[in-house]
Amino acid sequence: MQELQNDLVRELLKEKRKDRRWKNIRFFLWFLLISVVIYFVFSENGPETYGDGGPGYVSFVRLNGSIDSGQDFSAEVVIPLLRDAFTDTDAKGVVLDIDSGGGSPVQASIIHDAILEFKKKYHKKVIVVGEDLLASGAYYVAVAADKIYVNPNTLTGSIGVIMKSFGFADLIKKVGVERRVYASGAYKDRLDPFLPQNQQDIEKIKTVIDEVHQNFDRVVLEGRKGKLHATPDELFSGDFWSGETAVKLGLVDGLGNLSDVIATEFHVTRYKDYGRSPGMFKSLLGQVGTSFSLALSDRQVKVSEKI
Repeated sequence: MQELQNDLVRELLKEKRKDRRWKNIRFFLWFLLISVVIYFVFSENGPETYGDGGPGYVSFVRLNGSIDSGQDFSAEVVIPLLRDAFTDTDAKGVVLDIDSGGGSPVQASIIHDAILEFKKKYHKKVIVVGEDLLASGAYYVAVAADKIYVNPNTLTGSIGVIMKSFGFADLIKKVGVERRVYASGAYKDRLDPFLPQNQQDIEKIKTVIDEVHQNFDRVVLEGRKGKLHATPDELFSGDFWSGETAVKLGLVDGLGNLSDVIATEFHVTRYKDYGRSPGMFKSLLGQVGTSFSLALSDRQVKVSEKI
């Protein structure tokens, strides 16, 4: 009799667990459905327009942070935003608001080339407005524009390439650690921070960096053709300047903030922001996943406590 009662209790607990599992699944599906509906409601409204009065507006894209794959300022994120901004037939032009100290030369180059391609295809004027930083890879992107404006205090330039590393060869000797590396190819372990630095490695690094630097210089010379007022040795030294000095050097076209530039270059006071919505859906999906995980863990704890 006791064994029969135990079997009944076990069966009852199984049924309860199944019931809770289906409740969790239904909860997740409803939450996902509501989230998707919210997303499409926002999508139908399109990018928001800012500014006061008057007809006409410009497309606006904000590019902030480190330029790197997987970041907000990367080719995979930025190029779709640029495409939307350029294909807005009612926009009088495109304004890029940049605040970045640079990053990946590859990502910067891809974005730079995409801007040139869109300019050629859609025949829209592009203006860059620099904020706190318009340096290194960010300046690489900026020279694709027709004009560049900065604040008098914007740190501008830094046209150069840098590679950083550490050397731990002496440290591991002191602590009694033996480094073991197995590789095919004579130079596969080049730049290993646990091996002593040699002249051949230094020359290799310098060759690669110089090639990237020359590509950077060429892009700047093409993008600022006829506008530069200093020698290449000064401009391409890797140094940076205030926005005020950058105007004198010809690195930028003038001083101005966003509202001033829009009014001066396009004779409008409004802009449509194309840099806001993509991150919203990604964030929303993240919240859905987090909420579902929390709900599952909370319910599982309750089940285990009862069992």
